[in-house]
Amino acid sequence: MLKAKRLFIVSAMLCGVIIIGLVLYQGNSPQVKSVQAQDHTPVATEEPSNADAPPYFDGERALEFAAMQVDFGVRPVGSEALTKTGDAIIAALETAGWEVVTQEFPYDANGQIYPVRNIIAKRGNGPITMLASHYDTRMIADNDPDPLLQGDPVLGANDAASSAAVLLEMAEAINDHYEITENNQIWLVFFDAEDNGRIPGWDWIQGSRYMAAHLDEFGVMPEDFNLMILFDMVGEADTDREYIGFNMETEKVGQKFYYESNSFRNAPEQTAAIWQTANDLGFADQFAPETRYNLIDDHMPFVELGIPAVDIIDFDYPYWHTTSDTLDKLSATSLDRVGSVVEMYLLQTGVLQVKPE
Repeated sequence: MLKAKRLFIVSAMLCGVIIIGLVLYQGNSPQVKSVQAQDHTPVATEEPSNADAPPYFDGERALEFAAMQVDFGVRPVGSEALTKTGDAIIAALETAGWEVVTQEFPYDANGQIYPVRNIIAKRGNGPITMLASHYDTRMIADNDPDPLLQGDPVLGANDAASSAAVLLEMAEAINDHYEITENNQIWLVFFDAEDNGRIPGWDWIQGSRYMAAHLDEFGVMPEDFNLMILFDMVGEADTDREYIGFNMETEKVGQKFYYESNSFRNAPEQTAAIWQTANDLGFADQFAPETRYNLIDDHMPFVELGIPAVDIIDFDYPYWHTTSDTLDKLSATSLDRVGSVVEMYLLQTGVLQVKPE
C-alpha cells in the first residue's frame, strides 16, 4: 500500500477539513456538497504517531479481487463465467455486510435472448451516493493489432475487473472502518452489458440504461441521488513505455485520469473537488485537471436524468479491447491510488465518518 507515504499528507488534509467545517458552520451554509481547494491548509509539523488512519483502501486486496474475476476467464454477457463472477461479487458484498439486490432483464441481440444482471449493494439511509462500475467483458477484441485475434473475446483485466475490484475493496474498507453518516446512503452498483457497442445487434451501456429507466423498481427517483461516481479502466500499472497518443504526441504509458467532458459539464464542482483531493494526496501526476475525452459510458443515462455524475476513466489504455488486457497490466499501487482518492473525498464531504474506537 501507499499508506505510509500518505500519512503526513492525510493528516494535513483532515486538519483542513476540520477548519473548513467550522467556517461552513459559522457561515450557516449546510447545503455545500463539495470541498474546494484552500489556500491556507494547515500543515502538520511532525509525522503522525497513529498509523491506523485513513485512507484505509487496500490496493493489494483490490488486486486480489481483480484476479478473482479474471480467473473465471472471459466474461461476456450471458456467459457462465459472467454468472459465476456475479455470484462471487454478491457473496463478497454480503460477507462485507451489505444488502444486495439484483436487477435482471432479457436483451435481444439478433434474435438471441441474453440474460442481463445488474448487482446493487446498499447501505445507509437518505440521499444516495452511487459508486459504480461495469463487470462484463467485451465479446470481441476488435482493437487487437493482430487481425487474427480480433474475433477473440477480451479477458478484461482493466476493462472491467479493475473497476469492479475497486468497488469490492471499497465495500470492505467501509465495512471495516467507517459509518455512513446520518441522512446518507451509498450504493455500489455493478452494471452488466456495458461493453458491446459497435457489434451488430448490440449497443453500449445497456445495463445502466435499463437501471436508469427503471429506478422505480428500487422505489427511488432521480432526485433521491446526490452523486454518481463511475470507475472504468482504473488499474493500469505505471511503466516507462511510450506510445503515440492524443494529438499524435508521444506520451508515457501508465495511469492517467483527465476530466471527462460530460462529467465536468454536468458536475463541475464535484469533478474538480475529486481531482483536488487527488492532488492533496500527492497524485497530481495521475489526475490531470483538464478535459480530454467526451465519452459514452455508464454515467450518461444518469446524467440525462439530471443526476450529477463523475466518470473516473483512464482512456489512454493501449490494450483497450485487445487480447492483451491481462492481469499483468494492473498494479496494486494504481488501484490503491484511485480507491484512496474517492475514499478521502467521501470522508471530506461528510458521507463517511471513521468508526469510533
